[in-house]
Amino acid sequence: MTDEWRGWRVAAETALYGGGGFYRSPEGPAGHFRTSVHTGPLFASAVAALLVRTARELGTGEVDLVDLGAGRGELLIGVLAALPAAGAGDLTVRAYAVELAGRPPGLDPRIEWRAAPPPGTRGLLFANEWLDNVPTEVAETDADGVERYVLVRTADGAERLGAPVTGADAEWLRRWWPSAGPGGRAEIGRPRDEAWAAAVSTLAAGLAVAVDYAHRREARPPFGTLTGFRAGREVRPVPDGRCDLTSHVALDACAAAGGEAAGAPPEILTQREALRGLGIDGGRPPLALASSDPAGYLRALASAGEAAELTARGGLGDFGWLMQRRG
Repeated sequence: MTDEWRGWRVAAETALYGGGGFYRSPEGPAGHFRTSVHTGPLFASAVAALLVRTARELGTGEVDLVDLGAGRGELLIGVLAALPAAGAGDLTVRAYAVELAGRPPGLDPRIEWRAAPPPGTRGLLFANEWLDNVPTEVAETDADGVERYVLVRTADGAERLGAPVTGADAEWLRRWWPSAGPGGRAEIGRPRDEAWAAAVSTLAAGLAVAVDYAHRREARPPFGTLTGFRAGREVRPVPDGRCDLTSHVALDACAAAGGEAAGAPPEILTQREALRGLGIDGGRPPLALASSDPAGYLRALASAGEAAELTARGGLGDFGWLMQRRG
């Protein structure tokens, strides 16, 4: 890393995915922050149920499962383990992990490791906290009301304003994130729209799901959301390769792009709504079970605690689920 001033998109791309970047480190994201995948087996069981439902909708006994931004394959491992309980029966699953980092040693041989999603899949494409790590430019409105790119110094994260925002980026801001006035900031989500549309286009038929921190046009944060995470703590965003760089997703903009790619209307739910639709509600087991089956009661109580974390207001339950069908 150098003292060079860059736009946030290039700086973050290098810091996250370049040689020696954050997402190429041996410990992976699980070493720095907790996602729904890492709460326990319940999230994977919900994805397994969604995969089985998708296969039934397609009327097939063979189905593809693509995990986009797979980390170290934790979600796919959990889904494959949960399939028997999800009523998979004789369902044949082709599992693909899409990740830039190398394949972890000892990974289940049923999982194919790829740098890009395979084309023409039929089944479920699942992207958990992937879009928030697609780097974007950051814009800030100056004292004269002009929206300008924010430049960042890679060595220490210092910022200054650069050239005015023009072209497709300016059009995106006008449509999806109008300025809140001088001092207001926005993450220009156009690369995420394009990335999501491209991912949806790899599906020949089935369901694409993006799960992420999200906001909509009517409630954009006036100063943006760009931040960093390191070793479980939120830190100042510095594009030096030593921390995650993330910002919430304009999921309605991604939905519009994905809908155009798929030729079908998308659906946006909260994680709380989506998981309840898959049978996860966080309800406590009946106390009577503690007398009749103490061990079963403890297992059910642990599962209820995990479900409560996944569906909590103000936490993981507020994540957005963008669901896009194709074919």
